[in-house]
Amino acid sequence: MNKSILFLAIMLLSVGMKSFAQTLPVGLLDGTEDNLRRQQLLGNDSSRSSFMIRPLNISDRNNFLLDRDQNIYLDGFRKKIYSAHNDTYAVYLLPVTWQQQINTHHPYGWNDGSMIQARGYQTQISAGVYAKIGPLSIQLRPEYVYAENKDFRQMKDAGNGEAFLQKYAQLVNRIDNPERFGNGSYSKLDWGQSSIRLTFDPVSIGLSNENLWWGPGVRNSLLISNTASGFKHISLNTSRPINTPIGSFETQIVAGVLKSSRITIDNALFTAKPNNWRYLSGIAFTYQPKWIPNLFLGFDRSFIVYRNDMGNSFGDYFPLFSSVEKVSIADGPNNEDSRKRDQYASFFARWAMPESHGEVYFQYGRNDHPYDIRDALQEPEHSRAYIAGFRKLVPLKRSDEFIQVGIEVTQMEGARTGVGREQPVWYAHHQVRDGYTNMGQVLGAGIGPGSNLQSLDVSWVKGLKRIGIQIERLVNNNDLYYAAITTDPRRKWIDLSLSGKFDWTYKHFILNSQLSYIRSHNYQYTAKDIVYTAKDFWNWDKQDVNNLHLKVGLMYRW
Repeated sequence: MNKSILFLAIMLLSVGMKSFAQTLPVGLLDGTEDNLRRQQLLGNDSSRSSFMIRPLNISDRNNFLLDRDQNIYLDGFRKKIYSAHNDTYAVYLLPVTWQQQINTHHPYGWNDGSMIQARGYQTQISAGVYAKIGPLSIQLRPEYVYAENKDFRQMKDAGNGEAFLQKYAQLVNRIDNPERFGNGSYSKLDWGQSSIRLTFDPVSIGLSNENLWWGPGVRNSLLISNTASGFKHISLNTSRPINTPIGSFETQIVAGVLKSSRITIDNALFTAKPNNWRYLSGIAFTYQPKWIPNLFLGFDRSFIVYRNDMGNSFGDYFPLFSSVEKVSIADGPNNEDSRKRDQYASFFARWAMPESHGEVYFQYGRNDHPYDIRDALQEPEHSRAYIAGFRKLVPLKRSDEFIQVGIEVTQMEGARTGVGREQPVWYAHHQVRDGYTNMGQVLGAGIGPGSNLQSLDVSWVKGLKRIGIQIERLVNNNDLYYAAITTDPRRKWIDLSLSGKFDWTYKHFILNSQLSYIRSHNYQYTAKDIVYTAKDFWNWDKQDVNNLHLKVGLMYRW
């Protein structure tokens, strides 16, 4: 018996020697993950990853040359300071990163993790170590954030009238997404991108605080992105694609804790949120058919519920395995509404085309169960949101230089079915009144409830270097606009932005920067001295504002 146990222990350690559970943080200086994704479009990818369940693991399978000039491989994002027994035991230093951003007029930007939406100067500092003991790995990578958090006019003070304020309060009372995080400077120190895992290749289980990203989008993801801070969660996932006779599979199952910002508004229309944490249960799954190379199909689903409203059965802890049709759970004492939980689900696909150095991708999600298949087919647009995108690399004279063109469209605004049928607003809920958020920021698409985004990016790329421009049109919460302002089609809040991007490498340093000019049309839906005449319908005192958004990130690799 003792020999059997010893043999099993040796086998587990030998598996651990082949596995590596260090992860590449979601959004690490933007360009790093993007460079890995480009390798697949160039036909250099041997990992066969879908890039639709992140963070990615660093291993020999994806140790690509990321920058030829500086000879930077993915393995270069860690420095070994101790190893023994053929790397069965090892300790690594992780890079030091320093992210900074400034908004001159009002908060703008998303996909920045533990940073908050704030006006003024803000900084985030992160560093850490990674230790590996056979199949056990410990990644300690805390993050510190400081935000000047200057004052600015908030929506409740915009002067849009009592009727608008009431509709705005109805939304705010169903989601924890404050415009400003308190009345003074803001700071926090949290676990950041830390984790502890057991990895028996190709399966890994662990406790983590890392940011996750599900789906194929670059600018947005419907269910989970890195807009909000990472949340504490237990995860069971594949550490690499699992090959089978019909294709390869990746999956991740998470059970986590979501917290409130505890920010309240001093006005009788706005009610405080329950003093209770929320439980999140979710799954992401991808499949690459054997017969169609580089086509990746995926599905994700998540549920949130207050802990006080949650039962203790298997179905309460793992509702993600329940039926996607409401007909089976619509009636009786255990109907879905009585469970006081909110669910989201989406399907997505990504097709990489190495021959033409391009890719197309799509994600379609719903914020409500269809009653049955008939209902889903009759009104597929009900409570839906979607993301669609395309990217292409155009080769230049040098083999490692390209012009990268990317287009992405995100539609969160509700469909016309809401006229005759109640349609939930994405990320807000009447029973789970903190909504689909963590610490005051949306877990999914950073543009927020009811918003739409059209994005065009054109860049020169060479390894980790990039010089480019980005043009975007952001429609801010059209669901609120049509609910609160029904008599004036001129007052939509539209942000038009022009951004310049500059990323560079120098020895052990990697620079990532972006400067954006934002012209906000009808900022906070405000309008002044509007004259309703047929002759001068578009001639009024337009309430537009200008904003500058600067981001600078610096990484030091040991």
